[in-house]
Amino acid sequence: MTDHWFESVADVLGSAYLRYSFTKGTDQEVEFLVDALGLRAGDRVLDVGCGPGRHVHAFALRGIEAHGIDISQRFIDLARHGAPDGATFERADARSLPFEAEFDAAVSLCQGAFGLGHGPLPLAADDAAGDGDRAVLDSMRRAVRPGHRVALTAFSAYFQVCHLRDSDDFDADRGVNHEQTTLRDEHGGEHPAELWTTVYTPRELRLLARQVGLAVEHLWSVEPGRYQREAPVVDEPEFLVLATRVA
Repeated sequence: MTDHWFESVADVLGSAYLRYSFTKGTDQEVEFLVDALGLRAGDRVLDVGCGPGRHVHAFALRGIEAHGIDISQRFIDLARHGAPDGATFERADARSLPFEAEFDAAVSLCQGAFGLGHGPLPLAADDAAGDGDRAVLDSMRRAVRPGHRVALTAFSAYFQVCHLRDSDDFDADRGVNHEQTTLRDEHGGEHPAELWTTVYTPRELRLLARQVGLAVEHLWSVEPGRYQREAPVVDEPEFLVLATRVA
């Protein structure tokens, strides 16, 4: 398995990741997705880019079997600690998952995997065209049974451009934002870090889904902890896509 730039970020953050405000809406997000995806107790869900496992734990506590994968072994170790029955985890690369038609749904939330494909090294033409995220989406499609659904969030290109900060270096050609930031570890220590996030428009998300054999049913504007059925707007940070694997 190849190294990914996010692994060093996860190693620094550890459990401090769960102190960030965007992680505080887990229950609302999972309740919304259980309803929107039509999930029931006994169903199986795959969480792609699960981080320390907060969504997997929440699904499992509702009687839904949930399996989380993440590129970071540090996050996988944290996720396994105190995991409820029905929650399992493994380290895996979201771009090449081994699953085929095993799950009732697959999710990738809060840029857990989708949108993190770009990094510090010069990119080949295919990577610049979005092949990394396409591979993640195709892995998710293959993981669910035909006729079943995928849900993912992607950072909004509209919001990013409207709210650029001094620490942002936005590449308009590739749609990638490079951020210089400071992370706090579990003990409060500060560490300089760089983050790369690929941003999308609704049209791009629909086209990418179609390329891998997913039919988009809904595309809503959301923010962490406030998932809702709202048509795409400029001033919400994320888009939530619900799509079905074409039989």
